[in-house]
Amino acid sequence: MVRRARRSDAGFTLFEALVGVALMGLILAALGAVTAQWLPGWNRGLLRVQRNEQLAVALDRLSADLAAAEYVAARRNDRTPLFEGDDGAVIFVRPALGPNTAPGLEFVRVSERSDATGTMLVRMRAPFVLLPIGDLALDRIPFADPVVLLRAPYRLTFSYRAETGGWKSSWRNQGRLPSGVRFSISDDRDDHGVVVASATRLHADMMAPLSEPPSQDASPPAGAASGAK
Repeated sequence: MVRRARRSDAGFTLFEALVGVALMGLILAALGAVTAQWLPGWNRGLLRVQRNEQLAVALDRLSADLAAAEYVAARRNDRTPLFEGDDGAVIFVRPALGPNTAPGLEFVRVSERSDATGTMLVRMRAPFVLLPIGDLALDRIPFADPVVLLRAPYRLTFSYRAETGGWKSSWRNQGRLPSGVRFSISDDRDDHGVVVASATRLHADMMAPLSEPPSQDASPPAGAASGAK
C-alpha cells in the first residue's frame, strides 16, 4: 500500500510529458495559422487608419488656412488682393496664427518641396509687409517655419472656383479671391486617380483697406493744437 501511494505522488510519467508537449505544439501551430491569416489584414487596417488620420490633418490645416484668407493688397498703390496659386502651390494673406505670434497679418505659402525622402507638401509663413510692385517681389518674401503637411506617396493638387462656377487650375491676377479652393489628393502607388477630394469656401470678398502707419516725424495737420495752454 505504501509503494502504490508513492507511485501516485511521483508526478507525470515520460509518456504523459510527451503527450503534453505534443498538445502544446498543436495549440501553438493552430494559433500561428490563425495569426498568419488575420495579421496582414490587421496591419492593412492599421495603415489605413494612419493614412486617413494623416490626410484628415492635412485637409483640416489647409481648410482652416484658406478659409481665413484676407482680401488684402500686398503691394503699394494696388488694390488687387494677394492670392496666387496653381495646381501645386498657393500664396495668400491671413491673420497671424500661433501662440507666440503678434497680432496682425502674415503671408502663407503652401507648396511642394523635395528632399532625400521624396516629395512633400510644406506650409511656410512670413510676417506681412508691403511689397514693391513687380512679379519677382513674392520671391523675396522670407518664408520660414516649415511644417510638413503631406509626404510621398501622396500628392495634392489645388483648383480654384471662379465666379462662373467652374474650377481653374491657376489663379493669378484675377482682381479678387476665388470663391472656393478644392484639394485633390492622389496616391502615386495607385493608378485609380484621386484618393481624397475636399473643398473649402473663402468668405472674404471685400477689400480690406490697408495703409502704412504714419511716420513719427510727420507734422500735425493744419489747425491742430500745438500744445496745452
